[in-house]
Amino acid sequence: MKIITYNVNGLRAAIKKGFTDWLKAVNADVVCLQEIKISLNDLNWGEFNELGYQIFLHPAEKKGYSGTAIFTKIQPRHVEVGCGMPEYDKEGRVIRADFEDVSVMCVYVPSGTSGDERQQFKYRWLDYFFDYVIQLKKQIPNLVICGDYNICHKPIDIHNPKSNANSSGFLPEERAWMEKFFTSGYVDAFRYFNQEPHHYTWWSQRFKSIRERNLGWRIDYHAVTEEMKPRLKRCVILPDAKHSDHCPVMLEIN
Repeated sequence: MKIITYNVNGLRAAIKKGFTDWLKAVNADVVCLQEIKISLNDLNWGEFNELGYQIFLHPAEKKGYSGTAIFTKIQPRHVEVGCGMPEYDKEGRVIRADFEDVSVMCVYVPSGTSGDERQQFKYRWLDYFFDYVIQLKKQIPNLVICGDYNICHKPIDIHNPKSNANSSGFLPEERAWMEKFFTSGYVDAFRYFNQEPHHYTWWSQRFKSIRERNLGWRIDYHAVTEEMKPRLKRCVILPDAKHSDHCPVMLEIN
């Protein structure tokens, strides 16, 4: 099974940049998208259906904002929309597809870059989400949680850790949350295979040369339960896909 996570920063904008042709070429079984910025009636889904995908969305109540989606070629036995908290679910941040022997959750963690109010919202969301997925792991031992976590875990995951020490996305409290998460029975699938530096999934659009010079952050992850480790085949970042300020990450499991 090939599982891709990709923050597309607006699905309609990504389609205009060749997303559909790329999706056909990469031929993933399950594709988890974040920041789709649309609802079900905003797009004709026929071209994706022709590629063999069923489409499941969790749009935000606010138009043109946030939202998550799962495209799948495998029939799920159940799709869970949201995480059970209306304050968070109105932003469309969590959707999960349960298959026969594995479940795949798509998550879009809030950003705190717009100010202290949203940073505090992010901390509350993280606390709730941690408890939610710890309990969920007891019910679903074979679980993949992929998406945009909006946090760099370690200095190796960011191009300039010293100058970003006080930046949202690399704050000590956020990194401590990631450490707690990855020592609670979840595994960072990319780091399971690759401990090398300079692998990033997001680049600021402030200056054009930033992506060309690979001055990025690794904030998009596949987290898998410990029980899934024997089934991991590979996990790779796909930086050549340029439909967004993020790039996709692909996980293959047996």
